[in-house]
Amino acid sequence: MKKTKIIYTGEPRRLDVFLAETGENFSRSFARRLIEEGLATANGKPRKPSFVINDGDSVEFATPGSGKRQAGFEDLVLFEDKAIMAISKPAGLAVHPNAAGWETNPQAALLGEPTLVSMIYAARPGLAKGGIERLGLVHRLDRDTSGLMLLAKTVEAQTELTTAFRERLMEKTYMGAVSGIPAKRTGSIDAPIGRASGFKKIKVWEYGREALTEYSVKEKGKGCALLEIRPKTGRTNQIRIHLAHIGHPIMGDKLYGGPAAPRMLLHSFSLVFSHPLTGKKTRLESPLPEDFKAAWKAVKGKKRA
Repeated sequence: MKKTKIIYTGEPRRLDVFLAETGENFSRSFARRLIEEGLATANGKPRKPSFVINDGDSVEFATPGSGKRQAGFEDLVLFEDKAIMAISKPAGLAVHPNAAGWETNPQAALLGEPTLVSMIYAARPGLAKGGIERLGLVHRLDRDTSGLMLLAKTVEAQTELTTAFRERLMEKTYMGAVSGIPAKRTGSIDAPIGRASGFKKIKVWEYGREALTEYSVKEKGKGCALLEIRPKTGRTNQIRIHLAHIGHPIMGDKLYGGPAAPRMLLHSFSLVFSHPLTGKKTRLESPLPEDFKAAWKAVKGKKRA
């Protein structure tokens, strides 16, 4: 935490208004959150955002340091040019905070546990400006899924990449380890996905939205298999739902019945798309990380009932 102490001079002023004007590039809502979470005090005591400070009062506030997040983000960058950036998200890292408000006030992402968004903001604060939305995000991965993600660095690139995902012009390939071995080397799963009334969990549902997933077996283990997976649509949790639907849940996927594993064995491996700046067909890859390879090695030789 970076701590700052200021002796206020001037006319009576609301604490949140003063913090928003300190030159720390705080928004009013971010200042309020600092106060409400006890990270900003007046005269050594927690206060409400509406508390009025007077000439001579001391104001102290702490903001999360960005150094470690910034350094950590640079380690994730796989490719970068003027229009796009490709990163390799580790398993266990949420893409964005659960709390609302970060899209319009990205500095709020620095509060709480580290997320990909907080790392982006710490390392590339310019992505919060110039009309770029959501710090350049054009898609997302589940917290426990690792692998390739694209970021846009310009408004034009964000528009084109978002359209490519929406119009299914983005070729996506994942690697995933599943329980059991599919009967055929290749296959496809064509089953609608949705959230039925009264159910919290998204699942295969006859009244859901169309969803198509193709797969091929790349390696077999003892009662498990490593698959190359190609989702042709982009529904939430599509790969996990579809593979569980055919009796081969992703290993380590607690939500959809996957057997225990050191981590959820699903990895975004590659994306093929038209580059928004050059128009050329571009392929980017995120190699399997060491924790995935170690987990697969551990589970593939283990006998199962």
